[in-house]
Order: sequence, then C-alpha cells, then structure tokens
Amino acid sequence: MTVSSAPHDPYAALRVPNYRAYLIGSFLALLGRQAVGVAVTWEIYQWTHSATALGLVGLVNMLPLLALSLPAGALADRYDRRRIIAFGTGVSALLGTALAVLSYYHSSVPDLAPLRWVNGVLRSTALLFERHADPASLHFTDPALPLVFLLLLALATVRILIWPARSSLPPLLLPSAHLSNAVTWSSSTFEIATMVGPAIGGFLIAFGGFHSVYGIAVVLELIFLGLLRRVHYFTPPKPAQGHRTWRDMLGGADFIWRRPVILGASTLDLFAVLLGGATALLPIYAADILHVGPIGLGWLRAAPSIGAFGMAMWLAHRAPLQHPGRALLWTVAGFGASIVVFGFSTWFWLSLVALFFTGVFDNISVVVRQSLVQLLTPDSLRGRVTAVNQIFIGSSNELGALRAGLMAAVMGPVAAVIWGGLGTIAVAAMVAKQVPALRRLPALHTLKPED
Repeated sequence: MTVSSAPHDPYAALRVPNYRAYLIGSFLALLGRQAVGVAVTWEIYQWTHSATALGLVGLVNMLPLLALSLPAGALADRYDRRRIIAFGTGVSALLGTALAVLSYYHSSVPDLAPLRWVNGVLRSTALLFERHADPASLHFTDPALPLVFLLLLALATVRILIWPARSSLPPLLLPSAHLSNAVTWSSSTFEIATMVGPAIGGFLIAFGGFHSVYGIAVVLELIFLGLLRRVHYFTPPKPAQGHRTWRDMLGGADFIWRRPVILGASTLDLFAVLLGGATALLPIYAADILHVGPIGLGWLRAAPSIGAFGMAMWLAHRAPLQHPGRALLWTVAGFGASIVVFGFSTWFWLSLVALFFTGVFDNISVVVRQSLVQLLTPDSLRGRVTAVNQIFIGSSNELGALRAGLMAAVMGPVAAVIWGGLGTIAVAAMVAKQVPALRRLPALHTLKPED
C-alpha cells in the first residue's frame, strides 16, 4: 500500500513515547506561562491604569528576542537540545518563584531612590503617549513595579535562549513521516494551554491572588523538568560543523531568504500579528469597555484558543491540506476581519465570538507555517532557522503589543484594534500578489528537506 493510499492515523505522533512525554511536559509548562501572562498584565494595569505600561510589557519581551535569537539558534545547533531546555526550565522556575514572592510582599518593598527614579521614567514615557487618560489617573508609584519589569526581562531572556532548542527538538523524537501530525498536535496542545491557562489565571487572581498564579506556574515548570528525563532521541542529532562565525550564525537567515515560500509565510505571520494583535489591550477592554473584570478577561484571553483548538482537532482528523498556501492566505485575511469585528464590539458575547474566530483562522496559519519550516529545513540548520522564525513570530507578538499599547494611548483602544485588523487584510492581499509560489504550494506531506 502506498503512503498516499494508506489510511490517515490522526494519533500517529502521540503513539511515540518520546514525543508524547515531551508534549505533555511542554504543555504543562506553557499552561503556567499563559496563566502568568494574564496575571502580570492585569496586575500591572491595576497598579498603573496605563495602556502604555501594557505596551512596555511587549517591549520588555521583545528586547531579548532581537538581541539573542540568532545566538540561541546557533547554540541549539551545536549542543544537546535537551540539556539546554532543562537548564532554561530550571532557571525559569527560580525566576517564577521570585515573581511570586515579590507579588505577595509588594507592599513591603522599600521605596528606594533607584526604584522611584525608574517609576518616574515610566510615568514620563506614559505621558508622551497617553491622550485618552487623565494624567492624575496614571499611577507609577509602587516600588515593586520596576522589579516586576526586571523579572519579566529575565524570564523573556531565558525563554528566548531555549526556544530554538524547544522548537527544533520534536523532529528528533519521532519518524519524519509523523512530523506534520506532530506539528498539528503541538499546535493543539498550545491552543489548549492558551485556552485553559488564561481562564485558570483569571479564576486564581479572583480567588487566590496574583502570587498563587505565579506559584502554580513554578510547579508546572518543575514537572516539565522531570518529564524531560524520559525523553530520548529517535534520530541522533547532527551538530553543525565548522567555526562559530557570524556567517555561520546567519545561516538560518540565508536559508529562509532563499526560500520564497518560507519567507512569504513568515512575513504573513509577522505583519498579521504585528497589526492585528489585540491581546495586549484585553485588560482595557475587560475593565473599561466590556466591564467584565478579571474572570471576563480570562475568557477573552481564552476565546482565541478555544477556536484554535477546535480547528486543530479538525485538521488532525482529516488528510493534510492539498492547497496549504491558499488556505494560509485566506485565513490570515479572515483573522484580520475578525479583529475588526472585535474592535467594534461593545457586547461581551460578540467579542468572544470574534476572538474565537481569530483562533480558528490563526491555527491554520500556525500549522502550515511550522510544517513548512520543519519539513523543508535540514536538521543541521533547524536551530538557526527556528531562531530566525522566532524573530518573525516573537517580534510580531511583542512589537504588536507595543504597537497596540501606544496606538491605544494616542487614538484610543477601539481605533487601534480596528486599524490593525484592516492592515492585516491588506498584508494578506499584498503577499498573495508578491509570492505566487505560496499560492501554488503542494500538499504538506509531499515536502522534503532542502540542502
């Protein structure tokens, strides 16, 4: 029986113990990080009442991304990826513990001169952009605020350093024929985590306090660390050869630049999330527009993941997309349209539906793009290619948060969301015209690594 005529097994990747153990651990760690994402943005907004402060969270996460992604990719191609992940996970647990302690005792932090100076800088920065808020309503007085930003910077640094290793590890844990199915399940668990994590975070904030969210996230990181001990390579890694030069470090960028299909798909993701991302403004929508509080915020954060999980389940139980490039272009446009609807909505349930469909459309984009990167890239380059792809993805998320926060400060949150959604639709149309190879992309299971 040929591969094309063999029955489709939607659980092929999950039957491999190596991949299954890694997927469970990765899911649990991500669950905690998603809960932390809700808690820390809500806590900062409650302290400051500033849209600019929410944008600065994106900036803090973006700085390590731009500075360290390429070195992290080279690191993943030269050293044991499991050890890199284990070390970074342990450090993340320590930093999470510090965040929990700081949150619990934040009222006891002494008002030292350096902390007061940083708060003054943050307030001055906010006043440069805030046009829809009374300056007297902005509060940058809590001495713990600069320390929270410092811990967020440290957590982002660790996350960036281990991300190429985490993303490029799955192809070594199972047969290559199951890789596309593994990407689908990885996307599914990601969406479950981003669906359940924010909801858990919202409930824990309401009933247990911010520190309880951070503490549970630490426990989940430690469980992931334990499960890593059960992960063994199915295919031995092929470390990159040669001297560590800047040219070698930029090998991933050169590979993507010469593959218009990967470049086009990554460009779509970059600008779609940069322009269409509304996550950073959800605390404002929850507090000031929809009036639903922290529990409502948790559901707003979870709605895209509910939609994405439903789409991931549908993709897992059907044959691979026959025209993935066309699907990618249409779903990015659909993502932008859903963002526009969310921007206009003042009804909580309509807002949830709109965010639900952003997840539906985004999941197809994620599966196609990640499959392209993993299937077309040789293992000796996967870490560096993943690092460059991470710059596209991560910078779009963090720059998108900064863009949304600053635009909301200047023109209001509704206009910031609507114009971003319209920009996403325009980018999808432009890429469709400029990258015809993406429209002609064959079925994913036919793709092979390129040297």
